[in-house]
Amino acid sequence: MKIQQHGLAIGINRTSNTFFLTLKAVGKLTHEDYETITPVIESALTGVKNPTINALIDGTELEGWEPRAAGDDFKLGLKHGSQFKNIAIVGNKQWQQVAAKIGTWFVGGQVKYFENETEALGWVMEH
Repeated sequence: MKIQQHGLAIGINRTSNTFFLTLKAVGKLTHEDYETITPVIESALTGVKNPTINALIDGTELEGWEPRAAGDDFKLGLKHGSQFKNIAIVGNKQWQQVAAKIGTWFVGGQVKYFENETEALGWVMEH
């Protein structure tokens, strides 16, 4: 029997009011995954005036979202989208490349798709 893993692993580093967020998404994300991760992000940003966020998102093991989880992702993006400066998405599926383009509609900064994590990290750190 194959175990179906899913979830979000997060790392947050802060220098002054600038955050570097690393996120690895695995499997098909659920509403419960967002109920776990959203308070972590909210807590990190609490009390920080005009935070700026750079993010590296690893979607190489992401299969998608349950409908309610997709809504949670959208709400999180709307709430904090203007705080993002650069988001690098590392993936290996065509729909992830399209999602990166659509993501630029909801964030204040740039969203770029990569198939190589080293290139993605270099781009986020340079910008």
